[in-house]
Amino acid sequence: MPKSRIRKKDDYTPPPAKQVTTINLNAGRGWVAPLMLAMFLLGLVWIVLFYVTDAQLPIEAIGNWNIVVGFGFIAAGFVVSTQWK
Repeated sequence: MPKSRIRKKDDYTPPPAKQVTTINLNAGRGWVAPLMLAMFLLGLVWIVLFYVTDAQLPIEAIGNWNIVVGFGFIAAGFVVSTQWK
């Protein structure tokens, strides 16, 4: 009985490449680190200023709520830090 021919398969050729658009996620995020640090420092300065001036500054009318305002700025700094990559 004669031996059958072996069929050779065509080599794989990938389909033509699609143009891939890359998205640079780091572009436009230069504002995050400076704003985060500014919020941290503003909150710290607010609280220190409140204690050093015996509640005369920054806003005398709100009294001990100045501490909450200072920690609010620090918390806002942490919220901004979630955008940092």
